Amino acid sequence: MKNTLLLLTLFSISIGFSQNKSFVVKYINTPIILDGNLNESVWNEADSATNFWQYFPTDSLQATQQADIKMLFDDTNLYIGMKVNAPSNNFVIPSLRRDFRAGGSDNITLMFDTFNDGTNAFIFGTNPAGVQREILLSGGGNELRGFNTAWDTKWRSETIVHENYYTVEWIIPFSAFKYREGETKWRFNSYHFDTQANERNTWIQIPQNQPIFSLAYMGDMVFEKPLGNSKTPISIIPYVNGLVGKDYENGTTTEDFKYGGDAKMTIGNSMNLDLTVNPDFSQVEVDQQVTNLTRFEVSLPERRQFFIENSDLFADFGNDRDANPFFSRRIGIARDTDDNSIENDIIAGVRLSGKISNNLRLGILNMQTAEDLANEIPATNNAVITAQHKLFNRSNISFMFINKQATKDYDFLANEDKYNRVFGVDYRLASEDNSWIGKYFFHKSFSPDTSGKDVSSGATTEYNSRNWNFRFGAVFVGENFRSDLGFIRRTDVFKISPRIERVFWPKTGAIQKHSISVMPFYLWRPELDFEKSDHTIITSWNAELKNTSNIELQMNNRFTHLYDDFDPTRTDGGTPLPGNEGYHYTSFEANYRSDQRKQFSYNISPSIGQFYNGKKYSLGGMMSWRLQPYFSASVQINYDKINLPNPYPDASIWLIGPKFDVTFNKNIFWATFVQYSSQRDNFSINTRLQWRFAPLSDLFVVYNDNYFTDNIFAPRVRSFNVKLTYWINI
Repeated sequence: MKNTLLLLTLFSISIGFSQNKSFVVKYINTPIILDGNLNESVWNEADSATNFWQYFPTDSLQATQQADIKMLFDDTNLYIGMKVNAPSNNFVIPSLRRDFRAGGSDNITLMFDTFNDGTNAFIFGTNPAGVQREILLSGGGNELRGFNTAWDTKWRSETIVHENYYTVEWIIPFSAFKYREGETKWRFNSYHFDTQANERNTWIQIPQNQPIFSLAYMGDMVFEKPLGNSKTPISIIPYVNGLVGKDYENGTTTEDFKYGGDAKMTIGNSMNLDLTVNPDFSQVEVDQQVTNLTRFEVSLPERRQFFIENSDLFADFGNDRDANPFFSRRIGIARDTDDNSIENDIIAGVRLSGKISNNLRLGILNMQTAEDLANEIPATNNAVITAQHKLFNRSNISFMFINKQATKDYDFLANEDKYNRVFGVDYRLASEDNSWIGKYFFHKSFSPDTSGKDVSSGATTEYNSRNWNFRFGAVFVGENFRSDLGFIRRTDVFKISPRIERVFWPKTGAIQKHSISVMPFYLWRPELDFEKSDHTIITSWNAELKNTSNIELQMNNRFTHLYDDFDPTRTDGGTPLPGNEGYHYTSFEANYRSDQRKQFSYNISPSIGQFYNGKKYSLGGMMSWRLQPYFSASVQINYDKINLPNPYPDASIWLIGPKFDVTFNKNIFWATFVQYSSQRDNFSINTRLQWRFAPLSDLFVVYNDNYFTDNIFAPRVRSFNVKLTYWINI
């Protein structure tokens, strides 16, 4: 009898995971009135997408609080009506700010794979307060970095909260999507976060060893008649930006007024054409500082709207950590005569990207930067051409060509810097059920006076089952490989990075799942007879608790061969650790992240152990408190105490970053970000008032203040910025 019950249970689970659910999207002639009520009679005639499954805390039961999704369409819009059940109306709504994070809050999210390729999707979501978010998802939904929340598009929504459910009405213009004219079916899924029942639920049942946003697990939304042309408007987005500031260190003042703008249009139903003239890429949202104790540069995410849509066509080549040939933040940034990073004006740019056919995507980018003779910066043309072709069920092969070239001869420009070109091919593997994924690439660079040793290549294969995860990765970067528009940490390196993980799923107790993993990294220098330069062996235990908190314990065994003198404390005048020596050191660290649903939440990460030839004690953490949905405050704290033997310097490095966020309503926001970094000798205040006076149109008023903190607390740089952007559809 027990064996029979076990077989029936396993059979029901396998049926759930292989389900092929669909619903019909009914065509209507009369538009829906957007009020959140769902009281039009046509809603009663529409098919339902319901019978959600739990994804957390288990993946084998139906959701206790169901959502019911219905869709209608006409020639212009997709209409979506939803009823989302809940134990009560005691919802968690951390903020009224757009593009909220799903974790730790009540919300419902819909994913649309409009080309039925399991590779890219458009995501729309809302919470009970009607706050919107829209996201572009790439890479098949295999990892979180495929999420791009910087994308914006115009759509409308209304919600009404009832005693134990809330209703949602959306109107999304078809111009917000890209799809083939004449299409009759899109792949679709939805996930719903319920903080009171402590559940995360999905329409299509997804095994917990896969991401909740995996595009391998989707159903179908079938249109009652073929889709026509989306009649996408031309969007004109002009801006004006005025800035006044003073550099107290150099005794200079700045008064600047800039204007320009972007234009966006669709060619056919599936290609985007983006144009920009005199773009303003000033960071209205300030970057979060980090403490860097490594020998290498740190990459920061791209937020500039011009580069966002279809960004994976350009940015997903190579290995994002070791050999990324295109990193869009390189455009508009240059080095002055003192080797400092400064803004380099962009004269204009054009970008064409999207689907040519159901299996072929194309990306073309060209941007012209201005010369700056005072800082010996040449005018350059920056061009990228990419093509991606779908193979098999969800895999694809991509080709890329990058060219950065000075547009004329300059006396100060070295011959090897006159141009840099990269050609490459990448293959991305994704099996139908996403149990096998992989990435394989080969890139070659071309620069003056360089021949040979100028290739980069890599291979990564992963297998993911319910109880075991295996990965093997390898990367090679030749000594002369260059990509001036890329992010290359170092050259002359061969690296392997295997990983093995065993996952356990307890049936009782507070732990929802836990795992043990071993992940070694080994690096060699091919030009030095494959001398080992580094290794790191990470052994960790990770536990996800049923209350959504997380615990991790980790041991790191490291070896570092320094080829050059290096001071990890970056102390002025300090004696660096000598090069041409190897260092073995071991450290231990822990991390605890509390339940993010609570008004007060935190994470804490202490570590202790050896550091090169000394010791390091570190404490990192973040504390957050909110008075939902109008106010939240958080503070990031990182402390590193480094003790090295004489004559090398000791250091106590602090990074403290309080942040205060006030959302007066869905259109007016005030954020203040304070950062103190002892490593950078800088204390900064960035306070920003944002008024969204029309859809996707904003007025920003920003005050930025920076101070020296070493010996004396004195002003460094101060600026006041007013920026106006207005999104016009023609």
